[in-house]
Amino acid sequence: MHRVYISLGTNLGDKERNLRLALKHIEEQIGKVVSLSAFYATAPWGFTSDNSFLNAAACVETRLLPLDVLERTQSVERQLGRKQKSVNGAYKDRLIDIDLLLYDDWVVSDVSPSGARLTLPHPLMAERDFVLQPLAEIAPQLLHPVLGKTVEQLHAGLLDKERC
Repeated sequence: MHRVYISLGTNLGDKERNLRLALKHIEEQIGKVVSLSAFYATAPWGFTSDNSFLNAAACVETRLLPLDVLERTQSVERQLGRKQKSVNGAYKDRLIDIDLLLYDDWVVSDVSPSGARLTLPHPLMAERDFVLQPLAEIAPQLLHPVLGKTVEQLHAGLLDKERC
């Protein structure tokens, strides 16, 4: 079994319901959710919106390979009503967003059969408090395989940077 860490976010509709439905679909299509953070209310990141986000992190045990997990998480997003992904850093309000953060200690750069790009570890995870805070809750000692720091260390470093 592999462990994949994911980030979930939503800023439209019934946010808690959106997250819970996404987790239900993930359990049905990807694997068992073995740990789940609290839900965190956060401000939008990378764009302006009147809608705050609700974010969480989860660890899922799966037999699927990374590209298969990516394909299935994108399918879950579509099933829950997401029409389009963010392109070239242009972010928008969304019903659900599911990002793969880490998959075991693998480093991956690949493209799925549908053309979706997968980079693991997630290239922006160390810059996002809305990712690191919930992830640090469920896996503080998890080591980032490229940066060589734990999630807890990454989160503390980001908080120190934000204070400056």
